[in-house]
Amino acid sequence: MTPTLRTERPLLEPYVPEDEEGFVALFQDTRVSQWMGDGPASEAADRALFGRIFTKVYAQELFDVWAVRRNGLLVGHAEIKPTEVSGGHEIIYALAPAAWGSGLGTELAEAITAYCFGTLGLSRVHATVAATNKASLTLLDRIGFEHVRDVTEDDASTTRVLVRPLHASDTSPVAR
Repeated sequence: MTPTLRTERPLLEPYVPEDEEGFVALFQDTRVSQWMGDGPASEAADRALFGRIFTKVYAQELFDVWAVRRNGLLVGHAEIKPTEVSGGHEIIYALAPAAWGSGLGTELAEAITAYCFGTLGLSRVHATVAATNKASLTLLDRIGFEHVRDVTEDDASTTRVLVRPLHASDTSPVAR
């Protein structure tokens, strides 16, 4: 069961069905979706993805997926899941453009990473980021992720695989 995580500003909690419109709006914003998975998808595909969070991910307890809220509003999405590309557990996060540049992304990535170490007991956490996504690469570098290799995608673009090892100072955000 995906727990609720509280940090100074964002609240990470499991999605509820009423989040569908906000989820779809986030994923339909090409400024956000260009960096996610295979890029922008149709509205129908994003609605189907939202449905699978409940019917598959939560129902089968496959991995943790959160709605990211600030002041009660849905402002982002976060996950931690095992992936073959990284060879371990990967953090995934996205914020609405209105939240960019406020430090919220750093706080969010730190919270998910701390959860991986403190609650899941992982010794390392991965991230995969498009080589052209300078903002995420800078953010992850700032919180201790290191570039380990590149993957050339089918469209000839490059994805950077990053890793963050457990440090003695790592702690978990408060989960309830």
